[in-house]
Amino acid sequence: MNLSINASFLPHVDAAESLAFYRDVLGFEVRLDVGSGQMRWITVGPAGQPDTSIVLTPPVADPTISEDERLAIESLMAKGSFGAIVLASTDVDAVFAEVESRGADIVQEPMDQPYGLRDCAVRDPAGNMIRIQQRS
Repeated sequence: MNLSINASFLPHVDAAESLAFYRDVLGFEVRLDVGSGQMRWITVGPAGQPDTSIVLTPPVADPTISEDERLAIESLMAKGSFGAIVLASTDVDAVFAEVESRGADIVQEPMDQPYGLRDCAVRDPAGNMIRIQQRS
């Protein structure tokens, strides 16, 4: 079987803020931007990796979501517990310095983890956790 990851989805609270974060802080390309206002689906991804994307979506655009479910999703997003993604770099310390200088919301500075990885963590404007791991 030959499979690859094409797209992952993360929710946004403010489409313009999320677009600015992924484009200006992380340096991702904007590949598609459809919809308007808060009902925008924005596809971004790392330059040079056209087959790997993140789709930033409205968190509760699905009309089958109940009011209780919407409130639960919004509560989890506010805590930063709803969405997450792990990125990798050959120099996590340099990437951290760059995203910090660009105003990222820092959760954890680079550190060696007890499970053998060096990583750091930031949050996007919607509260999604973004961990960046050192890749050999």
